[in-house]
Amino acid sequence: MPEKIIILDFGSQYTQLIARRVRELNVYCEIHPFHHLPEFDSSVKGVILSGSPYSVRQEDAPQVDFVVLQERYPILGVCYGAQYIAQKLGGEVKASSTREYGRANLSFVEEQNPLFKGISSNSQVWMSHADTIAEVPDNFEIISSTDSVKVAAYHIKNTNTFGIQFHPEVTHSTDGKQLLENFLVDICNCSQDWTPDAFIETTINSLVAQLGDDKVVLGLSGGVDSSVAAVLLHQAIGKNLHCIFVDNGLLRKGEYEQVLDSYKHMGLNVRGVNASDRFLSQLAGIKDPELKRKAIGRVFIEIFDDAAHEVKDVKWLGQGTIYPDVIESVSVNGPSATIKSHHNVGGLPDFMKLEVVEPLNTLFKDEVRRVGKALGIDPAILGRHPFPGPGLAIRILDDITPEKVAILQEADAIYIDNLKSSGWYDKVWQAGAIFLPVQSVGVMGDERTYEHVICLRAVGSVDGMTADWSHLPYDLLAKISNEIINNVKGINRVVYDISSKPPATIEWE
Repeated sequence: MPEKIIILDFGSQYTQLIARRVRELNVYCEIHPFHHLPEFDSSVKGVILSGSPYSVRQEDAPQVDFVVLQERYPILGVCYGAQYIAQKLGGEVKASSTREYGRANLSFVEEQNPLFKGISSNSQVWMSHADTIAEVPDNFEIISSTDSVKVAAYHIKNTNTFGIQFHPEVTHSTDGKQLLENFLVDICNCSQDWTPDAFIETTINSLVAQLGDDKVVLGLSGGVDSSVAAVLLHQAIGKNLHCIFVDNGLLRKGEYEQVLDSYKHMGLNVRGVNASDRFLSQLAGIKDPELKRKAIGRVFIEIFDDAAHEVKDVKWLGQGTIYPDVIESVSVNGPSATIKSHHNVGGLPDFMKLEVVEPLNTLFKDEVRRVGKALGIDPAILGRHPFPGPGLAIRILDDITPEKVAILQEADAIYIDNLKSSGWYDKVWQAGAIFLPVQSVGVMGDERTYEHVICLRAVGSVDGMTADWSHLPYDLLAKISNEIINNVKGINRVVYDISSKPPATIEWE
């Protein structure tokens, strides 16, 4: 059992980022809501209390019995976590009289304290809080301050309990990584041995023990998550893994053939199912994006179930679920408000009596890619942009017809090919063309045209939670626009989306 850090989540927008930074230091960690505590076994090396949108002065503020944990483990309180510990032990937390948001510099640092080893005064930190710790109990020592924040960090004497009012996990805190490493290594005595290779070895051994000689069926999408999950399962159970790759008629141009071929070269036991006509017929006349998703999900389950039943005695369904999906399902405030249905199939119908195996459900997306690289998976698959499960159906802002799909596939292919040839494909998180439900007047060969509009979208992101539009060069955009208009019949205008997330989503539907 790998050693781990427990992060107790009080609802902060930065909680997942804390976990990512801990894992970047090769220490495994788990996020748990403050009101659903995990089992604290011998593998736990320390506990981090996250920030929160709540104030510790509110009557309904999140509460946790940290004193019991304090007796067993080192604790680091971050922002709300620090204020909560201080207040509960007799300190005073007040509404701040000055704004404590954004960049600040430490004017005092107790460099002899293990938490601040290698960090000197004037180090830049990131503040984000409306309350502040005004007074600390007598057994607290202040170990850093800024010009406006007296208690930027504290240490409870003769314990391994620390609190900081800034956020070390954001890049604006220039020595934040060093501080976290000091806590993990010098205070919690973590060995930093959680690496992609260690994950692969542990996971394969676990899968062998869990699955034995049972058969597993897994739906491949061509994306990173399902591909890495498939290779891990294949290394554990070989030919007992049966992969199904469904063509829903809404993939990118030539993608079905290309992806199916790449999987077979990886040695996977893959069956391709071309069901494009069935999907397109079920989508006929549907314009509402949620109804599109539901129709696609329903047909996929029907087709997948038919294919799975052709595998005799299958007992397990393999899925590429990753850690953010798991966190969301047990979040502090419950699942977030539905912006749109999840791209993946959310659950199994009752008639599919299969147990679920999810080899990636402890990993973030960037960790999945690192594991995939260690497994030797083709970089073209690992570097593939995220692509929605409903495919081009939610990039056609109207009812779906074979003609519209064909137009969008051609335009999208020109766009993506140009991004790759120009070196821009790997610089953006996700890119795609969108078919708009409008027509515009144009002129071609001295004749008036009234044809469709294509919108190009490209964004930069780390995990898709937030995204900024990519500043593609004007000459590249001009080249792409000219090629689309000149080569795709039915298009006479190309526009570029310069909206960020939030407020806009990455996909249009």
